[in-house]
Amino acid sequence: MRKSQIYYARMDEFWRKEEKLDYLGKLEHIGNVEWEEIKPDKNHTWLTEGLEDDFETFIALGSKETKSTKGEVSDCIFKLFSNGVKTNRDVWAYNFSHEEVSANIQTMITTYNEQLIQWKQKGNNFLTIDDFVTCDETRISWSGDLKEHLIRGVIVKYNSDRLRRSLYRPFIVSWLYFDRHLNNRRYQFPSILPTPKIEEENQIICWSGIGNTKPFHCLIVKYIPDLHLTGDSQCFPFYTYDEDGTNRRENITDWALEQYRTHYQDTTITKWDIFHYTYSLLHHPHYRERYAANLKRELPRIPFAPEFHPFATAGKRLAEIHVNYEQQPEYRLKHIENKDLPIDWRVEKMRLSKDKTQIKYNDFLTLADIPPEVFEYRLGNRSALDWIIDQYQVSTDNRSGITNDPNRLDDEEYIVRLIKQVITVSLETVKIVKGLPDLGLPKD
Repeated sequence: MRKSQIYYARMDEFWRKEEKLDYLGKLEHIGNVEWEEIKPDKNHTWLTEGLEDDFETFIALGSKETKSTKGEVSDCIFKLFSNGVKTNRDVWAYNFSHEEVSANIQTMITTYNEQLIQWKQKGNNFLTIDDFVTCDETRISWSGDLKEHLIRGVIVKYNSDRLRRSLYRPFIVSWLYFDRHLNNRRYQFPSILPTPKIEEENQIICWSGIGNTKPFHCLIVKYIPDLHLTGDSQCFPFYTYDEDGTNRRENITDWALEQYRTHYQDTTITKWDIFHYTYSLLHHPHYRERYAANLKRELPRIPFAPEFHPFATAGKRLAEIHVNYEQQPEYRLKHIENKDLPIDWRVEKMRLSKDKTQIKYNDFLTLADIPPEVFEYRLGNRSALDWIIDQYQVSTDNRSGITNDPNRLDDEEYIVRLIKQVITVSLETVKIVKGLPDLGLPKD
């Protein structure tokens, strides 16, 4: 049998649709295309441009083949990993206000259960579930899985214990109704953060998942992360548990611990050290640049740096400031106040000045003297400060009418304080990353 061959032709990735169609029209026939033969690598990847072969020699962060195995997993650092939570109804399941998300979810549950009773009574008279369910988007948000619950006769009950803190976007804490019926996918998080108490001891490295179009980035969190926290987030916890919060287990393999202790001839290395080493190494500019193409196609792999402990120390400090960002010192910004208006800490929508030195907080207050280095700490296409400006605004969903308001009546200065703390975190992150030792990798 003759082996198949793959031929490839590429257009300019920045061309618009009209330009591509015009180019194809001029070619007239596939015989006029300048084809390039492509030979897939051993992993059957056929677009190999930019891939570095030495990436394969590093220790895998995790393995798809073994992540669901209950026994000991070898040949990778973490036993289990997971996507972030996917609700399929973010407007309903998330809100800055504990009271609002509670009220919204209770409205939805009431509507769902009313529909369930009616379906049991009348359902057979309809051809499909879609012909039956209400289309009133101010009362409920349907998804395929929720309709399946209704067909099966599942009764949904409200439980205030399922209101959990979640990191919706980088440094954006929101309330989440964490529920197996009203979240499309919770993935492994019932075993990673089963109870609020666990948030005080567990930490999770979240990175932008395979195929993400944004630059590689990662963030350590202690709250339940949304699927799109860092792109399609892949999350690697330090601990896992039974779903009642008992039976805590370290998620870093004994195999990985032995590899690091043997390589560095150091029996004092701990699994927390490996966790922190990994986090700092994933921030290294040379690592991110050299393996950018590899990181779009597979889970990260972690090389042995010439020295272990400088990376572990740096990673521990990065974890401290990223997890506990709300406890960091406030950077001293200049307050420019409109003396003709009363003191006002309420945000509607903030705006960054064109030179990025000021934030117009509201008509009363402008925050000035933002240092330019702040914008060097980026999570995807935005800096950490950009995420704050983008997310901390009052918004109302057109379909449901639900309003999401980040202002806190019990802590009116929270958002101003948060801006200053995130600036501090950004500046220290940039400093730590610039101070990371050389990785000893080939120079491009």
